[in-house]
Amino acid sequence: MTTETIARPGTGSDYARLLQRVTDAGLMRRRPGYYVVRIGLILGLYAGGLAAFFALGDSWWQVGVAVFFAVMFAQVALVSHDIAHRQVFRTEKPTRMTGWVTGNLLVGMGYGWWMEKHTRHHANPNHEDLDPDVRPDVIVWSKDQARSSKGLARIIGPRQALLFYPLLLLEGLNLHVSGFRSLTNPKLKFKAVEGVLLTVHVVGYLAALFLVLSPVKALIFLAVHQGLWGLYMGSVFAPGHKGMPTLKQGEKLDYLRRQVLTTRNVRGGVVTDVAMGGLNYQIEHHLFPNMPSPHLPLAQSFVRDHCAEIDVPYYETSLIQSHREALQHMHEVGEPLRLGNLE
Repeated sequence: MTTETIARPGTGSDYARLLQRVTDAGLMRRRPGYYVVRIGLILGLYAGGLAAFFALGDSWWQVGVAVFFAVMFAQVALVSHDIAHRQVFRTEKPTRMTGWVTGNLLVGMGYGWWMEKHTRHHANPNHEDLDPDVRPDVIVWSKDQARSSKGLARIIGPRQALLFYPLLLLEGLNLHVSGFRSLTNPKLKFKAVEGVLLTVHVVGYLAALFLVLSPVKALIFLAVHQGLWGLYMGSVFAPGHKGMPTLKQGEKLDYLRRQVLTTRNVRGGVVTDVAMGGLNYQIEHHLFPNMPSPHLPLAQSFVRDHCAEIDVPYYETSLIQSHREALQHMHEVGEPLRLGNLE
């Protein structure tokens, strides 16, 4: 499937009609009760994990706590994602302050950096020039990117499908580093607050590890926790777009088609919904970024029916198949590097 064969001129009315339908169904309304319960449960589990960590002391059982906190960091990050999209609060100030606590303080991920990056992704998903998530940094996402790649991307590209999951083990550390690196960006607002909270997180985290655990156990805890957190986060976000059509400069699609044609949904039940924080309904999330996540499965039938009416492909598959397709795509686009077909 390519965007050239399925793209049609859009007037904007297709999306407007869909938005009206979901709005009339009440799906754009806030769900404060849901978020009070969800955030309360996550914070309670996070606090319980801290209590278990200090109670166990210098024990090998702490490896289990590290696994637990990999899940907790991901769940905090996912609820921070909802907060950043104003699914929880309508106004900027409480959104920003809560984002600082959940992002910078609790998981050590720079809220301002991530917000700016994620906003650009939502505006132009899978656009090779405009979406930072498909920039050829370490992995290439198209054959054109492979041919013009440099540095690590050129080295990793030939076998990037095999290396994808091992690379995700470093994603947690990358999120920390990116937050600190963003503090040098003159466009970043509230640098002092973000920097202080990131520093408090890192200093508190490392102090707890090396004061409570022996050096060997501390390093193992850090490796297990950060590695599995990165793997979890990457595995949640990759199925939404990786292996779907990419756009290039000059290709124009209206808002609805730009979001739907570059995005994939993941089928699943309650466990999948919780594990992925609702982002398995990635098409609905991209069409309505500030729709509360519990409403996304309710919006799915509206979106699927509307896409059928206007002859726009709506793609959904299983979690395993979504990863298989992403890996297959990564293998295929690395072909120019394997064959030496470079610029």
